[in-house]
Amino acid sequence: MKLKFRRILTAVLSLTLVGGALAGCGKEDNTMESKAAETAAQGMNFTDALGTEVQLESWDTVVSLYGSFAETWTLAGGKLAGVTEDAIEERHLELGDDVAMVGSVKSPSLESILAVNPDFVILSADIATQVDMQQALTEAGIPHAYFRVDTFADYLSMLELFCQMTGRSDLYEQNGALVEQKITKIKELTAGEEGPTGLLIRAFSTGAKAKGADNQTGYIMEDLGVDNIVARHESLLEDLSMEEIITEDPDFIFITTMGKEDAALSALESGIMSNPAWEGLTAVQQDRCYVLPKDLFHYKPNARWAESYAYLAKLLYPELAEDIDAIMA
Repeated sequence: MKLKFRRILTAVLSLTLVGGALAGCGKEDNTMESKAAETAAQGMNFTDALGTEVQLESWDTVVSLYGSFAETWTLAGGKLAGVTEDAIEERHLELGDDVAMVGSVKSPSLESILAVNPDFVILSADIATQVDMQQALTEAGIPHAYFRVDTFADYLSMLELFCQMTGRSDLYEQNGALVEQKITKIKELTAGEEGPTGLLIRAFSTGAKAKGADNQTGYIMEDLGVDNIVARHESLLEDLSMEEIITEDPDFIFITTMGKEDAALSALESGIMSNPAWEGLTAVQQDRCYVLPKDLFHYKPNARWAESYAYLAKLLYPELAEDIDAIMA
């Protein structure tokens, strides 16, 4: 059968930052350096995503074991001494030759991390192999913290912490507060619309599952007024039942992929899409079955969160496209 979907090309923390831009570039740079030095002298205390009390005295030599979090550190004006492979292969971060590669995101090398002699290691609370490193890092006396980012609010809290550490409140404004303003306007714009029903599918090379509001795309759908049918059919989280999908007949079907996209979509095509009833779904018949771009809906969008909201909002409410573009301009 022909695959029928549209491919579109395209830490709980509460911290108060010093706001306001300072006149004069030289004066601003000196002030930022002064703020960073003052913060470093005082140290930092916070609770990470695993509920651990973290005490930092310095963060001159930072290693990140997750490419998204490495990018967030740089968005806050921080420099990196070590990263995992995904920072280059997936995030395409431009890092100097002096930045060490410390393994992959799922198999970081403790030996390589220790060789960098970091004073702060950033880890993901959602990756089991990284969580398993907690004791080893503690015994080695390496300060570290775990983070979890599923929503824009999670990203904003992380950025806020990092910007306080670096003293770059200007970068919090640029890469956080201004992004939040755009998202708020998009949500306000779509709030008056009648929300459609939707199905979110995460496809991978060995199968596919429906997803609810427990991931970044699911949260965005919820924020934009989409009635995710998984809320009424939780069994879809374990098994994509064609019968339940037919019963709901969602207005939209959104697909995100893990791993190699071609392999994931091929598995989806030979799986649930091979069911003759798939062709009769409203979303398929009306050409509202979309594969969402990885950079906005699988990888953490970070400073591009507003782009993710805008992208999905224009698919859901095409009549608002011009207004959404004006917000993003």
